[in-house]
Amino acid sequence: MKSSESFGRTLLHRRARRGRGAFHVGLLVPASGAMGLLGPSAYACARLACEVWNQDGGVYGVPVHLTVLDSGEDSVTLDGELNELLADERLDALVVLCNTDVCERICRIVDSRIPVVFTPQFEGAGLPSWVHAIGETPERQLLPALDWMGAHCQTRRWFLLGSDYCWPRQTHAAAKRHIHGRGAEVVAEHYVPLGERNFDRVIEQLAASKADAVLINLVGSDAIHMCRAFGAAGLSDRILRLSGCIEENALMGMGSRNTAGMFVSAGYFANVDSEANGSFKEKYHQRFGERAPALNSQAQSVYEGFVHLHRQTLKPASADNSVLRSVRAGKAHSDDVSPVYLAEADGMKLRVIQALAGAPG
Repeated sequence: MKSSESFGRTLLHRRARRGRGAFHVGLLVPASGAMGLLGPSAYACARLACEVWNQDGGVYGVPVHLTVLDSGEDSVTLDGELNELLADERLDALVVLCNTDVCERICRIVDSRIPVVFTPQFEGAGLPSWVHAIGETPERQLLPALDWMGAHCQTRRWFLLGSDYCWPRQTHAAAKRHIHGRGAEVVAEHYVPLGERNFDRVIEQLAASKADAVLINLVGSDAIHMCRAFGAAGLSDRILRLSGCIEENALMGMGSRNTAGMFVSAGYFANVDSEANGSFKEKYHQRFGERAPALNSQAQSVYEGFVHLHRQTLKPASADNSVLRSVRAGKAHSDDVSPVYLAEADGMKLRVIQALAGAPG
């Protein structure tokens, strides 16, 4: 058992047996900043998971309640609100969607007092051992996608573009080693501040670089503005794009004329053809309607975070009978073997074209 799971099970069971009227989960999702466009879909996924969990009896018979905080990098209230809730013992666990810089700050505040489930893709290192980090790492998400691009698209010259914080920088460090190991070349590497809106200089560098592919790890709305500029400059016909964080909401923000030649690797896409995903989407749209926030990998990872947290509160004999199940792993896969897919933009949809790792079936 991982150290984070051992810690989490012990602490969750201790808190659940206190006999309080509810089990309080802090939901930290972005309502501001570059990732703010993910907030509505992440909140919807959390609400659905919480409702399914409570239909299954909650935690030792008490209901699960959500306390929602803004985890955007621009949030000015997060630290104070979280400190106050922890000091008053009004939280039993956290499910967190944010960038890793914010997660590191959250971890310093929590200081192992309650379990933290960090759900999006991340570097694979750097977080405390007691944190349940369940997202994809570069070795599983990005490197197989680079191999696929090299084999199927003959990409030889890469331009690396990312937001200026630890996840893109460390992910690109792994990408550079892998690209060079394949005998290909990194022609340029560029980072922009979170919240960047003017990509004129980047577009000029890209056009002059003679790159045949650009790896884009810009967060949320930043990717939208870059890809609009990319399309307007006519680069879609010349340079392919690969990303590990662009998702369905961002694609709609770009517009269909700016998405040609875009590939994305992720652990979930809304159009994954599986029984588990079909059932999940049916529940999601029954609950929130056909105009519900668009499902995507990062928001759906919040649902997976609740699945993971739920399993920590169950006795081992009860885990297989739970109604709150992973959409990604399914019945035949453990939490450690979640899938990774490669998708290609088709207008304003992401169409899965290849299972890269661990996909059911």
